[in-house]
Amino acid sequence: MTKFKYILIVFFAVLMSSCSTTKYLQPGQKLYTGGEVKITDKQNSKKSDIGPIKTDLTSLLRPAPNSTILGLRYKLWIYFKTRTNKVRGLKHYLNTHFGEPPVLAGSVDLVKNSSILQNRLQNKGYFLAQVSGDTVSKKGSKVAKAVYTVQTGPSYHYRQITFPTGNDDLDTAVAGTAGKSLLKVGDRFDLDVIKNERIRIDARLKEEGFFYFSPENLIMRYDSTKANHTVDMFVHIKETTPDQARWIYSIRNIYVYPKYSLRDTSLKLDSAQRYAWYNVIDPKKTVRPFIFKNTILLHPNDIYNRTAHNNSLNRFIELGPFSFVKNRFEDVTPDSPKLDIYYFLTQAKRKSLTAEIIARQTSANYDGTQFNLTFRNRNAFKGGELFSVNFFTSTDKQFGSYNNGFNVFQFGVEPSLTWPRIVGPVDIKTNDAYIPKTILTTGYTLIDRTKLYKLNSFNAAFGYQWKPNLHKQHALNLIELSYVDAANVSQLYQDSIRKTRNPTLTHVINNQLTFGPSYSFTFDNSTEVFRKNSIYYKGKVSLSGNLLGIVLGADTLAGKAKKIFGTPFNQYIKVENDLRYFHKISQSTKLATRFLVDVGLPYGNSTILPYSQQFFIGGPNSLRGFQARSIGPGSYYPAASVTNGTQFLPDESGDIKLEANVELRQKLFSIVEGALFTDAGNIWLMRSHYGLPGAAFSKHFLNEIAVDAGFGLRFNLSVLILRTDFGFPLIKPVSSNTGVIDGVDYTGSGWHGSKMVFNLAIGYPF
Repeated sequence: MTKFKYILIVFFAVLMSSCSTTKYLQPGQKLYTGGEVKITDKQNSKKSDIGPIKTDLTSLLRPAPNSTILGLRYKLWIYFKTRTNKVRGLKHYLNTHFGEPPVLAGSVDLVKNSSILQNRLQNKGYFLAQVSGDTVSKKGSKVAKAVYTVQTGPSYHYRQITFPTGNDDLDTAVAGTAGKSLLKVGDRFDLDVIKNERIRIDARLKEEGFFYFSPENLIMRYDSTKANHTVDMFVHIKETTPDQARWIYSIRNIYVYPKYSLRDTSLKLDSAQRYAWYNVIDPKKTVRPFIFKNTILLHPNDIYNRTAHNNSLNRFIELGPFSFVKNRFEDVTPDSPKLDIYYFLTQAKRKSLTAEIIARQTSANYDGTQFNLTFRNRNAFKGGELFSVNFFTSTDKQFGSYNNGFNVFQFGVEPSLTWPRIVGPVDIKTNDAYIPKTILTTGYTLIDRTKLYKLNSFNAAFGYQWKPNLHKQHALNLIELSYVDAANVSQLYQDSIRKTRNPTLTHVINNQLTFGPSYSFTFDNSTEVFRKNSIYYKGKVSLSGNLLGIVLGADTLAGKAKKIFGTPFNQYIKVENDLRYFHKISQSTKLATRFLVDVGLPYGNSTILPYSQQFFIGGPNSLRGFQARSIGPGSYYPAASVTNGTQFLPDESGDIKLEANVELRQKLFSIVEGALFTDAGNIWLMRSHYGLPGAAFSKHFLNEIAVDAGFGLRFNLSVLILRTDFGFPLIKPVSSNTGVIDGVDYTGSGWHGSKMVFNLAIGYPF
């Protein structure tokens, strides 16, 4: 408590000091506190337009006042407190890097700002707008603000919009874009929209072969002399537009240079090798010509199309072996407009060996280090194939009150091969900027949980990935194979199983064989920062042993468990859903939400999902007020017979998972962001199991939801985001003791410290 008092004293001392920054001003100086826009003739604008107009105009005012947090000019206070004549040292550094000199009212150019605002209004259709500015300050005050009085006048709207009516190709093409015009009858005149309309028309014409056309070849004329404050808009093609801009171009020849360097000065067309519809100039045979068959989307005699051309450029990079691509068009118009295309490709270094040491935190709340050694061959068989082998080793320690030194050591190798095309029976054709890929992955991992057990894990997968556009991605694995074998189980672990008869402990070391297909779909537009609302969704369906189990008549409950090579195989259907919604409240404030619904249905040869396929909850990226994997399943909580004498708790897992998260993110200052959050959820088993009372999913599942809340800080270091979260439980899925509300004792004097969970992680939780 004493420490808390000292913190409060320091806080209020800084607060009072920050409030008195004006005392450092010279006589006659006034601190500028910002500008205010007042609209005096609101009858000329719609009520819904007034707010956006004021916001738009206010954003144009210069200079900006001194930065504040909660009304405190902290940067100005630092500036005054660290002023020094020295050009180096701590004070000079703080003054120049964290301080901010005062913005004085005398530095505000009222006339210039008024002119800028008036011009902005005229560009927005308020042709008769008038703006005047003045400085306002209370008598004896050392602060002042600027007030800009605005008379918008009436807004002008489009009465009619006319496109070209000529009969040549260009007139017809421009007129053909009218159906999707940004200019609409009845809309208010807006210069920004007019500029975007010219760009839109140009983009459309580039899809129709008008290679040399540009937005500057269009002129927008308007007549504002019409009655009732209306405007007639005319879209014209400039008379000075050159003939080349009026022609529709098609493709003649396509040339590709896979081994281009700046020293190359000759086109070497005599050494061109024809393949399909393009020519490859590659005297050193660094790649096989077919590599570009899935890359070049334009063909001879095709009308030039900018989208197809840009997608081709992107696909050259997507291939993998090439780090840079540039292109050149040559006008070869003999009798009709024709273009030759040249693609010059700079190859990346083919083979590489990289090593890295990373600090990490796993989903089970383990903190540790990992060493990776990765070999890559970016053009393994001269067809753009990426062959890579990753060797890794790691050691992790789980921090928590119940771990008692059961650390984890891992070693593994992961070879993989990626083809920049579809290999196999599936035919996936796309014309977008992304190349479909075939991926073969394999791997082996040794997992050693000290003092408990060692597991050998083998896995392999073969499948496809493709993106129909920037926001969507599909992944289809024709087969995923996983085999886990318990190589060594300690006597301590075996004694714990015998004493507790807890099936969870046995389930961890059971040999596990899963095989089957999977499919996932991802939609993500959250990377578009201009969006006010954005969504991320990922859904996945996984199958294992379904057809084989049906053919063999597998039924574990009836005593008909089937095996492959002496190991029972798993039979299940698993569906995962991850939906995230982001709402931008302001430029510095965002609301982030997530909802997870994951269900695994074991049947036939299985009564429970294999441990490697089960769901877990809790930890730094889940319920942050609880230790990782410490909740559930259901209302089950290990009895004293499990914990006493065993020295550890099993990682709780389930077949069903429900989770919801809400987080308010606010930028505070510089690289620091703050967050308030609440999380809710739990896991359950599909069926009841002996030794796990309350673990099965039932109609009372809502009463078994765990809830937490908390706050945190994020440090945006550009290359990564360092995250700290402090969470505490609000509701636990058990309720049995007096003075306890759903498992959380709020009456104890030590609650605030003993129940707090600290999470240190990299990146946002979702």
